[in-house]
Amino acid sequence: MQDRSRRWKPRLVDGMMNEGAWSGVLEFPIGGRRQKPRHVGLTMVIDKGLGLTEFGDLLEVAAPYIDFIKLGFGTSVFYPAPILREKIRLARSYGVEIFPGGTFFEVAVLQGRLELYLKTAGELGYTFIEVSDGTINMSLAQRYDAVARAREAGFGVITEVGKKDPRDAVGEIKILNLMATDLEAGADYVIVEGRETGQGVVIYDKNGVVKEETLELLLQGMQNAERIIWEAPQKQQQQALIMRLGPNVNLGNVQPGDVLALEALRVGLRGDTLRAALKKDLQVKAVGEI
Repeated sequence: MQDRSRRWKPRLVDGMMNEGAWSGVLEFPIGGRRQKPRHVGLTMVIDKGLGLTEFGDLLEVAAPYIDFIKLGFGTSVFYPAPILREKIRLARSYGVEIFPGGTFFEVAVLQGRLELYLKTAGELGYTFIEVSDGTINMSLAQRYDAVARAREAGFGVITEVGKKDPRDAVGEIKILNLMATDLEAGADYVIVEGRETGQGVVIYDKNGVVKEETLELLLQGMQNAERIIWEAPQKQQQQALIMRLGPNVNLGNVQPGDVLALEALRVGLRGDTLRAALKKDLQVKAVGEI
């Protein structure tokens, strides 16, 4: 198999397009975008079954803009072991962290096989584990213990708050308490549930529109916003969060084919955020002329 990991990878320096076909020609309309390695401005991609060729192509083109890849829900159980190991190896060779989905973790907890789950994940080469209870119920003590055990096993940890089924929805206060508890337990980041549809869950209504009041309540109550990843599979959601929280908001459940489109949104290279950047610039100039 051809080793893609040593091929050219584009880089962005000081807000300029660098080492690419447009090197030194244009500046980004929205500045300040963090580049890798970074701890904010993260993009987490959901992979629901890409083959090795598609996966390699994704990394070859977009690895500089991807921080995490999640092999969604329990899909990784269906991969032949050599292919799964190669996908994990490829991601790591490009400096991208990779982890199995949270529902897979929940099944392991339900079946009392968390230790075996962690052991197998380590042997396969995963670098992070997601701890979630989007479908099952876990006590605070169980969550705390799961985070601790994953860290002891050598993994980075991403937890998730919020329920997948709207009938099980929990309030903002409980979500904020879970965020604080998870970070105290040692989680690196906390995901706000958005599912792969982005509809009818936590900060999104049934049509996928951001519920501004809910978002505001969470923002006012959280202590470590830079360690929160907002699942935002839809373009309208990505745009709304970028406009509200800036180009370095952490976004998750991004479809593989949307990575570069999202990066263009972040830096003002799409009409929606370019329009906002132009409006802001005009406002600043108007104030300066008074």
